[in-house]
Amino acid sequence: MADEMIQKIREYKPFNEQEERDREVLLRLLSGAEDVYSRENLTAHMTASAWVVNEARDKVLMAYHNIYHSWSWLGGHADGERDLLAVALREVGEESGVIHVRPLSEEIFSLEILTVDGHEKRGKYVPSHLHLNLTYLLEAREGDALSMKADENSGVAWFGLEEAVKASTEPWFKERVYGKLNEKLRRWRADRKIGPEPVEK
Repeated sequence: MADEMIQKIREYKPFNEQEERDREVLLRLLSGAEDVYSRENLTAHMTASAWVVNEARDKVLMAYHNIYHSWSWLGGHADGERDLLAVALREVGEESGVIHVRPLSEEIFSLEILTVDGHEKRGKYVPSHLHLNLTYLLEAREGDALSMKADENSGVAWFGLEEAVKASTEPWFKERVYGKLNEKLRRWRADRKIGPEPVEK
């Protein structure tokens, strides 16, 4: 699976310069770094995130992250798992409580290298490091009951596409990630001729 993941990242077509440059670094680290799928690698390790949309594709599911004090996407560490789509699906369920969640595509939806400042977690200091992140486009049932994961977040809610960007208090994510994901979602819909552009109320 590790070699398969490297091949998928090689075949992935970057959306912009951020993805192009980050993909270069990601491939270099995957090819040479030890334990890159484990958080035991304190410099950089693999994570998976999800842009979770509802059935109408006009809302995004987000959680209020306790460490970053911001509404953010869902996702988490690979922790040894090489199937990053499976990681994204698992984390969405654990972090939001939704039961009905599925991939709209098994392909990588976006990729980014994320910086993580040093912080305390479960009473232990975690040094600053990089998350080598793959993002997947998932769909969840809006009617599913939502629940928090108390040790990680203090809220879970659906936001309109633009509301999701505004809800973040992290400038880099607002500018480089969430806006990009919404644009990619619009293009994904257009490529598949899936109805008109959603209008937020």
